[in-house]
Amino acid sequence: MFNEPQLPRRAQEREEAEPSERSQPIPAIFLVLAFAVVLWGVGYIMFSESFGRADLGDRRTLGDLAGPVAGAGAGAVASGKQLFTANCVACHQVTGKGLPGVFPPLDGSEWVAGDERTIANILLHGINGEITVMGNTYKGAMPPFPQLNDAELAAVVSYVRGEWSNKASALKPSLFETERKASKRTTPFNGGAELKELTVKGS
Repeated sequence: MFNEPQLPRRAQEREEAEPSERSQPIPAIFLVLAFAVVLWGVGYIMFSESFGRADLGDRRTLGDLAGPVAGAGAGAVASGKQLFTANCVACHQVTGKGLPGVFPPLDGSEWVAGDERTIANILLHGINGEITVMGNTYKGAMPPFPQLNDAELAAVVSYVRGEWSNKASALKPSLFETERKASKRTTPFNGGAELKELTVKGS
């Protein structure tokens, strides 16, 4: 048999053990510290008192923050403006001028200042297709506002009808209640032509 060659002693001393994988647990000291911090945080929250005096804080209720939702008077104007800003400004703009060729104006619009039932039904059911406003034709879509109740609808329409150059009278929530109950419509109006039929037929 052949003998395996022997490495010189110095070479053998330089040899290191083969590397191997093994788990490296988190040192116990760090676990103890983390547990102590958690305990301190829980104790601080449970036993510490609030800073300052709670009775000096904001006492407004949700009703105060929401503002009035009346159907007439100065309160209706303020509420209508808030509702207009939240639901209508993106298309019709703060000035009520809309966007030329895209969104029709509300300022000076014959639809806004015209028949009360017509504008009420626009907000209740929406409108798709062509509509002529102040001599210009627009083709688009306006959604209904099912998220608004009758008082809120009356407030926003009353604001629009009396804002900018508009001088039309305010509307009452009862109008929206009546129109909502009288119509079984589940789809938007098909353009201005169908809206005009609403007034002609009185339905």
